[in-house]
Amino acid sequence: MCRLLGYATAGFNLSLNAVLGQDNVEDFRELSEIHNDGWGVAQLSDPAEAPHVRDGGAPTPETGTRIYKSTIAARHDSTFEALADEPSRGAIWHLRLASSSLPLIMENQHPFYANGLSFIHNGDISDANGRNIVTNRSYPVNHSVFLSTGGRSDSAIFFAVILEYIGFGFSLDEAVAQAVRELRQAYPKSSYNCMIQSEDQLIALCAAGREKTSPRIVEIYDEYGRGEQAADYRVMRYRELRDDNGDSAGVVVSSSGYEQEGWNVLENDQMIIASNRNGTYRLRSI
Repeated sequence: MCRLLGYATAGFNLSLNAVLGQDNVEDFRELSEIHNDGWGVAQLSDPAEAPHVRDGGAPTPETGTRIYKSTIAARHDSTFEALADEPSRGAIWHLRLASSSLPLIMENQHPFYANGLSFIHNGDISDANGRNIVTNRSYPVNHSVFLSTGGRSDSAIFFAVILEYIGFGFSLDEAVAQAVRELRQAYPKSSYNCMIQSEDQLIALCAAGREKTSPRIVEIYDEYGRGEQAADYRVMRYRELRDDNGDSAGVVVSSSGYEQEGWNVLENDQMIIASNRNGTYRLRSI
């Protein structure tokens, strides 16, 4: 039960503050008053040094990847401020509210990272009786792939299923779609809102099993006097990024919870497929 945010530019480095504006960034960060079980970010950037230079170790990378994860709430972690001002060609941000009493350990913090992919998820993959998928020892996920995610949670299992479909030869967006179709056979009412980022693409999916906010989420938000923000809890929105000339320069996608006037709603069972090389994007259904 989390908040997601991601963006992809037209191949240039741009900070989160530049994408959203500092006021909106601070409003997003303040959601960690509720989503206070840690936070994380995966950022892509073009390094200052020339790529593919053999300098004694591995060749210098074409794309630099930075991942930061913490069990401290974002509002209490000063690193958030520093990374929100760090320019990136693409990035995904995650504020965590742990699901089904899963432990607050670093292994369960997002983003997960494996095979050059970073992944974040908002959902609790449980059956009608509230039993989380992590307790289902017979669920047919490849154990070695699951271990490669480094996690122990339902979100790590979701990521592992996506990785399996990539291994079968599916494109990144179709692997996400196939994983959701598979998981929904056993867990049809769970939320699969997620983002996955490669060195070339950002995929952002809205796939909520229940479009109406669950009573438990409303109850949690009410405890903080912010119940009105729970009404569109599962909604994801997006808007184009524009360069100094007003031309399209990428896209930003986000969960709700702060000011998003003029943004477009990402419909349920719809995803954005965006390039962080040239900023183009398209929509598709799963």
